[in-house]
Amino acid sequence: MDRRSPLGTFLTARRARLSPDDVGLPRYGDRRRVPGLRREEVALLAGVSAGYYTRLEQGQQTNASPEVLDAIATALHLTAAERDHVHVLSANGHRTRPATPGAEKVSADLRTLLTTMAHVPALVVGRRNDVLAWNRTGHALLAAHLDFTAPDAPGTRPNLSRLVFLDAPTRALYRDWQAKARAVVGNLRILTARNPGDPYLAALIAELASRSPEFVALWDAHTVAPCGRDVHALAHPAVGELTVTQQTFDVPTEPHRSLVTFTAEPGSPSAAALTALHRTRDGAGPGAMCGRDEGARVPCASTP
Repeated sequence: MDRRSPLGTFLTARRARLSPDDVGLPRYGDRRRVPGLRREEVALLAGVSAGYYTRLEQGQQTNASPEVLDAIATALHLTAAERDHVHVLSANGHRTRPATPGAEKVSADLRTLLTTMAHVPALVVGRRNDVLAWNRTGHALLAAHLDFTAPDAPGTRPNLSRLVFLDAPTRALYRDWQAKARAVVGNLRILTARNPGDPYLAALIAELASRSPEFVALWDAHTVAPCGRDVHALAHPAVGELTVTQQTFDVPTEPHRSLVTFTAEPGSPSAAALTALHRTRDGAGPGAMCGRDEGARVPCASTP
């Protein structure tokens, strides 16, 4: 019986996207029962037996060496991120019990950093893409329609993956929502591989699959793409059109924590928009009023 493991499922998906022409193999006719390369062709390119590769895809082979995995990754033209993903999935197959995830907290040092860099929209995310903390400007940029204190309790923490697919204001924020959705799913694939057996992640994926056909299509594509640097065009309800560079940094002293920042080209209209959001004192939405100027309330986004 064919009971594919996560590794086998991923290899099958990557094999299906290649043709003999892509890897320099003859076709020997055009009749193919499956899309992409045959298992025998991948085995030939990787220098392993067809039977071995078949057992690996079907989850019957669990002791592939790093060298064999690298050879298969090369045969399938995997990216660096996809190659790492293969090694993580293979390592997960050797675990007798999934690791039990602990409660996620943000250290005082990270909270101080967020406060200190108040002029830069920033947030801290955890192993499941939950927002664990954000500064006022980050909240104003991404989710002013949510309570600023929402990340403080596990039961109310916003999840970036859920927001992108299921939250209408977040979806409207991104001019190229499809590109953002692909990036979110690509990163979510990595998170699930790094945290096998995490019931929260399993429930999140099940929820997204049940409520978003677009998520299902992207998830089934098995795209793997880590968050690093992305440029997003935004349509913000308070400050209008702007373009930001999103960068994600791992926190070495706090495993599974990432610092996410948003910046704009200095002197650009987008930088001016971020400055206006920084001057918003409580992350309020469009038309919000902050402070007093000789008895008159001043719009947050235009406070001098």
